[in-house]
Amino acid sequence: MNDRVVAAFDFDGTITTTDSFRAFLLDVGGPVRFALAALRCLPWLAGIAPGWSERGPTKARFMYAMLGPVRRDALEVAAQRFVDTRLPALLRPEMLARVREHQALGHEVVLVSASPSVYLRKWAATVGIQTVLSSELDWRDGVYTGRLAGRNCWGPEKVARLRAWWGERAPATLYAYGDSRGDREMAALANHAWIRGTSALPPLVAAGGFGTP
Repeated sequence: MNDRVVAAFDFDGTITTTDSFRAFLLDVGGPVRFALAALRCLPWLAGIAPGWSERGPTKARFMYAMLGPVRRDALEVAAQRFVDTRLPALLRPEMLARVREHQALGHEVVLVSASPSVYLRKWAATVGIQTVLSSELDWRDGVYTGRLAGRNCWGPEKVARLRAWWGERAPATLYAYGDSRGDREMAALANHAWIRGTSALPPLVAAGGFGTP
């Protein structure tokens, strides 16, 4: 009998109160470099909403405009500092509690996010989340190239990543938590979907089918 239960959480705006990627770049490079990068990338940034530019390549371009060919080891150090000092203030306590509730019931919790894994994996480890499906930065000889490695983990790509991850062991029950248009496909795939601002959190069922007391 398949009693696998998976809880898939978006990160930005769902577990956090704001865009963590923006906060990360501000923490690493500061507001002046952030503003200059925004000016240099303005045509691509403005083109996201009408569909003239792609989210993933634009995000990667913006990071390169701000940080340049940063070394991976230096960014890893900055990411750990961000996770330790800045990120905790951006987290929603009620969503951290929800993660713990799923874990206590024996559910597999997975983080599915368009933000880069460089800091998401470090944070996920602090709360016992073993699987992170996210956008990956492209490196060459330990230096950031200004591109993503693979597709931006947003919208349909979130579903593709989930399906590739569970393979032939699709869960009997899938919970999905999100807050934006980028989570719509993941929500449509789920048995129990929650989009911030649209409904109350769904009731939980333990692996094996037993409800919470």
